[in-house]
Amino acid sequence: MSSYLYELPTTGAISFAEVCVDSTATYTLNIADATEARANLRAALKESKRTDHSEKDHLRLVKTLDDYIPHLYGLLGCIENAEISLKSEPIFSWRTTLSSGIFHNSPRISIPTFSTELIFTLLTYAFSISNLARAVVHSLGRYETERAISDAERKDKDERLAFAVTLLCRSSGLYEYIGKECLAEWERERQRVVSLGMTCPRPPDLSREVVIGLSKLALADAQNLAIRKLLSKAAFESTLTPGPPLPKSHPSPALVAKLHLECASLYSSARSLVKTPGASRSASKSKLKLSFGKDKSGGGAQDETGEEVAPELRRYLADEAALHGALARKWLGVDAGEHGGTSKGGIAVGFLVWAKKELEELRSGSSSGSVMEGEREKDMRERRKARVQQELESTNTFLVGYKKMNDTLSFQSVSPQADLQAMIPAGLMAVSVKPYVKPVPAFGPGSVEHTRRQAEELELLNSEEGTDSSVQASPTTTRFGPSTKSYAGAEAYY
Repeated sequence: MSSYLYELPTTGAISFAEVCVDSTATYTLNIADATEARANLRAALKESKRTDHSEKDHLRLVKTLDDYIPHLYGLLGCIENAEISLKSEPIFSWRTTLSSGIFHNSPRISIPTFSTELIFTLLTYAFSISNLARAVVHSLGRYETERAISDAERKDKDERLAFAVTLLCRSSGLYEYIGKECLAEWERERQRVVSLGMTCPRPPDLSREVVIGLSKLALADAQNLAIRKLLSKAAFESTLTPGPPLPKSHPSPALVAKLHLECASLYSSARSLVKTPGASRSASKSKLKLSFGKDKSGGGAQDETGEEVAPELRRYLADEAALHGALARKWLGVDAGEHGGTSKGGIAVGFLVWAKKELEELRSGSSSGSVMEGEREKDMRERRKARVQQELESTNTFLVGYKKMNDTLSFQSVSPQADLQAMIPAGLMAVSVKPYVKPVPAFGPGSVEHTRRQAEELELLNSEEGTDSSVQASPTTTRFGPSTKSYAGAEAYY
């Protein structure tokens, strides 16, 4: 496995000229450019929806979003600074791809306010960056196990793997920004439109817990790839001589175990967070309304969808948490076998038996998919199945080796699981969130052009003030020198 594969949303068309009023005609062309940039995004998303998974152009979509987002921030800045006003409350239509839908059909909903547009756009941006990272990793293959690969080729692919790690850290930062900054503004805007009598549903995509959970997911995926990069050279050497003893280039097994433990913790925390919206499903199901307009009864304005997050996302998080927990126990066993001497032979075997058992449970759980499984879910399941099988074979190789050593040299009893649990250390992070920095608006307050125009106006104003000051400061003079007359009619000669 490399990282989670997101289903990208689609969106309905909108013309900003129909909802925005530019009374000074300063931003007429900019509003048209913003509409065009959004139309390009809508077309790119629709094309991606129709394209086969293996042929999707994730980089093009990221570039399309890179073009639209500064225009969107330009509109938001102008509206906030009253340079553009609104004819009416804009309604934006998006598919909520994180929602649990029947027959894997993402529901399309319409939600008011520009804050909604910003959040769904940034979510799509984060999804696209994550999918791009996954595509980069997929293009590398299992290069570290290729026996014919040169050292230079391996290092080149290590760099590309590091690029994918950076992309996922960026995605994590985007989710964090949405969860901590954008959703707070959306809540305020939601209260405003609700007070006007409009319904405003809250799908899982607009839940702070879900979005923060996605931030942890992206960070865990990044750490997963970082572990792979750390082990790439040792994995290549172990391909020739698998099992104990470890090659000299191998990082500390205890370190690898701690990295996997942190991965398991992040996936587990993310799963707990994304399950939060489903807690109110039964209580809210009867209130589900996705239509818009005035709420005549006055009830339902605070409409909560009560929807659960898509099951494939919850399953991915559960499986990844279990996988990395098992891998942590595998490497703790290897550490005991490599560095524990004869006194820790039973501990090594105990951890490896535990890891093998958990990996076998994972393998049996991912052996078959659901009847309604789509191409995306099938792809993730097949990749996980291959990864689990590979790790199971590796674990079994170490178990056979250390068990033979324990049975012939150490003669230690195998430690029970309760004792082993007490020996598990805390996890360790190898990556960090890359904070999202808002782009410079394409126009309006904060843009390059707006800043230049303000500087020119300020310079002109200072120049005019300087001229006026010099004229006013000039004393009245006579042929006898400066005048000091102050009486009425002074210097008035007839």
